[in-house]
Amino acid sequence: MMRPDLDIIQSWITPASRVLDLGCGDGSLLDYLKNNKQVAEIGLEIDPDNIEKCLQKGVHVIQQDLNKGLQNFVSNSFDTVLLTQTLQAVSYPDVVIEEMLRIGKNCIVTFPNFGHWRSRVYLVNKGRMPVSEFMPYEWYNTPNIHFCTVRDFDAFCAERNINILTRLVVDNKHRDSWTINLLPNLLGEIAIYHISR
Repeated sequence: MMRPDLDIIQSWITPASRVLDLGCGDGSLLDYLKNNKQVAEIGLEIDPDNIEKCLQKGVHVIQQDLNKGLQNFVSNSFDTVLLTQTLQAVSYPDVVIEEMLRIGKNCIVTFPNFGHWRSRVYLVNKGRMPVSEFMPYEWYNTPNIHFCTVRDFDAFCAERNINILTRLVVDNKHRDSWTINLLPNLLGEIAIYHISR
């Protein structure tokens, strides 16, 4: 079964298009897209175990560290570039997004919304960085090095003249609602953006 956020993302992918997935994990999304939407897929992954899982699925994968850049890809070489639940873990998220927009006609970015009310309440009540089922790490061992909120990402896109084609902010079960749509930065736990230049 596909992760719910990946199910949302796949609906935004055009059949028979070229897709690059940055930090593709075990290749599940690319495998689905290849078999159900006939995309030409490439994944980038750093973890050897995940690379092996991609290869077992027949997913094209390159071992590459996103923090070292994407200079090995020419401009406009993909229809869609994906970055799911990885933005907060890269060293220079602004550079990665600019590179995504250079090599892809459009991009899909997802990240946990650190402006969610539970994070705010946890910080106010306990005076410590939030730890939850969704963010199960302590401050010292978290892969999340750049905390971002929906409002931060909206401002970033406005400052960089990035077009937001679609923005979906959902709860931890990947459901949206009128209340989340009304107050996405406060009530949304996961942000899913479809962007372009």
